[in-house]
Amino acid sequence: MTNHWVDIRNADVILVMGGNAAEAHPCGFKWVTEAKAHRKARLIVVDPRFNRTASVADFYAPIRSGSDIAFLGGVINYLLTNDKIQHEYVKNYTDFPFIVREDFAFNDGIFSGYDPQKHGYPDKSSWNYEMGEDGFVKIDDTLQHPRCVYNLMKQHYSRYTPEVVENICGTPKDKFLKVCEMLASTAVPGRAGTILYALGWTHHSVGSQMIRTGAMVQLLLGNIGIAGGGMNALRGHSNIQGLTDLGLMSNLLPGYMTLPNEGEQNYADYIRKRATQQLRPNQLSYWQHYGAFFVSFMKAWWGDAATADNNWGYDYLPKLDKPYDLMQAIELMHQGKMTGYICQGFNVIASAPDKRKTVEALGKLKWLVIMDPLATETSEFWKNYGEFNDVDPSTIQTEVFRLPTTCFAEENGSLVSSSRVLQWHWQGVEAPGEAKSDLEIMSGLFLRMRAAYQKDGGKFPDPIVKLSWPYANPASPTPEELAKEYNGKALADQTDPKDPTRVLVKKGDQLSGFAQLKDDGSTASGCWIFCGSWTQAGNQMGRRDNSDPTGIGQTLNWAWAWPANRRVLYNRASCDVSGKPFDPTRKLIGWNGSAWTGPDIPDFKADEPPEHGMGPFIMNPEGVARFFARDGMAEGPFPEHYEPFETPIGHNPMHPKNPLATNNPAARVFPDDRKTFGTAEAFPHVGTTYRLTEHFHFWTKHAKLNAIIQPQQFVEIGEDLAKEIGVVAGDKVKVSSNRGYLVAVAVVTKRIKPLTIDGRKVQHVGVPLHWGFKGQTQPGYLTNTLTPPVGDGNSQTPEFKSFLVKVEKA
Repeated sequence: MTNHWVDIRNADVILVMGGNAAEAHPCGFKWVTEAKAHRKARLIVVDPRFNRTASVADFYAPIRSGSDIAFLGGVINYLLTNDKIQHEYVKNYTDFPFIVREDFAFNDGIFSGYDPQKHGYPDKSSWNYEMGEDGFVKIDDTLQHPRCVYNLMKQHYSRYTPEVVENICGTPKDKFLKVCEMLASTAVPGRAGTILYALGWTHHSVGSQMIRTGAMVQLLLGNIGIAGGGMNALRGHSNIQGLTDLGLMSNLLPGYMTLPNEGEQNYADYIRKRATQQLRPNQLSYWQHYGAFFVSFMKAWWGDAATADNNWGYDYLPKLDKPYDLMQAIELMHQGKMTGYICQGFNVIASAPDKRKTVEALGKLKWLVIMDPLATETSEFWKNYGEFNDVDPSTIQTEVFRLPTTCFAEENGSLVSSSRVLQWHWQGVEAPGEAKSDLEIMSGLFLRMRAAYQKDGGKFPDPIVKLSWPYANPASPTPEELAKEYNGKALADQTDPKDPTRVLVKKGDQLSGFAQLKDDGSTASGCWIFCGSWTQAGNQMGRRDNSDPTGIGQTLNWAWAWPANRRVLYNRASCDVSGKPFDPTRKLIGWNGSAWTGPDIPDFKADEPPEHGMGPFIMNPEGVARFFARDGMAEGPFPEHYEPFETPIGHNPMHPKNPLATNNPAARVFPDDRKTFGTAEAFPHVGTTYRLTEHFHFWTKHAKLNAIIQPQQFVEIGEDLAKEIGVVAGDKVKVSSNRGYLVAVAVVTKRIKPLTIDGRKVQHVGVPLHWGFKGQTQPGYLTNTLTPPVGDGNSQTPEFKSFLVKVEKA
């Protein structure tokens, strides 16, 4: 979230797209209802189903699953064509006037630099701005240059007319234009609009670009950095936010730093590439401090073993030859190249695409360790559960070890919400049986590994044997110790640069914020964005003061938000160039003549005068937000509509004659998986997955009360499809894809209607994902029995929300 849950009540227009907040986030949805009650906010829902959120919306528009970029591209075209943009904002706070390189090109769905043999863009050099001799970007403030970002973007999205949107998305033209008008009403100071999205955007082969397109809409409207605005990702649970914050994705380090690649053997080059310098005069580019974040992190992990002489232990880190995400891990298992796997708090066969491949892959391991409070489908994958998990245990070589863990209520610790708020919680009960905390289990594994390396040696034991483990009880570190480590401490006295005799932080004291981190080895911090969460004053995450003197929800003394306890990111953009808030009634910060002050923490240098011209987007070297993504995205600098890999129409209406541009040309697909994709001729219906309020993902099917209120697997089909296949409510239906099938009760509903896509009638099928063969609900099929093994080109997130199925009476 750029903003936070409570801030939603400040919005005048709320677009829920790629999510169903009333169903999947019922507690957070209260802030939507408050906005409607107190600000007369207008709620818009765009979704393939008329869902629970739509039932309380002011306006609902249908859309085909997987076509969101076409819809949002149409909104961009509408805003630009009708001049419904926040001019002062886009001129000063975005890259509108930046001139793009002359060799940048886009031709029939493919950007310059594409290599069809590699299925991607190995050469992105043309995706950049034109640079002047002074090393800064060339700019045309008049916006007349044909290659300035404004004109390139206007040209790119001019193709996304209302008629094209209707043809690709199935959204009636009048409904689409109504959505555009409502969003456009926020393009003026004094009105704010927010976008709420969830897995309905991320779970696509173009999911990252869907989110980017939504952000581009918000930038055009001036809705980023303001109260009641923002791009707000609704996390399904705190683990999702926390895993990215703490670097648990395969290519990340804590705090959104990245692991080096195989070609980055030189430490200085690694830092130089990431410590981006300013591209315009007077800009900040806060990533220029990457070295301080990195060295402090390495000191937290390796302590005294990380020194300037060994580049702070840089050689201890793996150098990636490829991303080692979940899909890659399963591919390696399937090839017999990965023989062991530790599965911690993760139900792999329920969460990875193409269940059949995942089960085959797990069955080729030598060992599998499951760390979980519950017996999961993954821990039982080797057992035959009949049609729900039809395997022959005698063919599976894997030795499975189950290590029961505690759950959140049985331990102290912190949770990270969608709002980036770290909130401390306290143990409620003792763990049952032999369950141990994840900390204790992981410590036991590490200590045994280290002892084995110390005794027997190895090719490169240093990263293990020299790892710092400074806990009072090495076999069982406490959550408090780890929280302090993530925050960080001074390893030497920190003095005032202007007065070296004045000690600001004593050696051994907790740091108060990431501005104190150094690249000379004198500070340690396990996660720089968490620096400030546990200071010398104590645990800031445990604070519970919800006072709100301004009345706009800025409760800065309730828990602690990263970064720096800031509640709204980019909040400098809520003011004009002189530092005056665009909307004084919802002021976040403002310039008082000597400093930036307000009810939020400035996302800016607090004493930086507006007349210096520093931009509000200080994490970008341009100092402004990007419409043109330069070399950051896998598919191209402007989002483009590509069909899902299982398309119900067989081609891309934007590029009907170019098969390279039918699907995302830079998506994550392994060669052998392409044969698993189905066609519309065999599987004519569009399947999509979603969650239910009554079940929390895969957990609560183990709880009897939840099993009582949602006991049996079902799928939703529209009345029109039900008539086509001859079923009525309560009948059993078989839903098949090219990878498998499930059988479930049919819920026949008016809430799903057929859409006309490129002249064809397309039916949607809704498949809730909460069932499986373990738990107290009636046994069911795993939803990902149906889903295809293809991932987003940037995040490698699987395409769970749009795939082809065939529905028939069972």
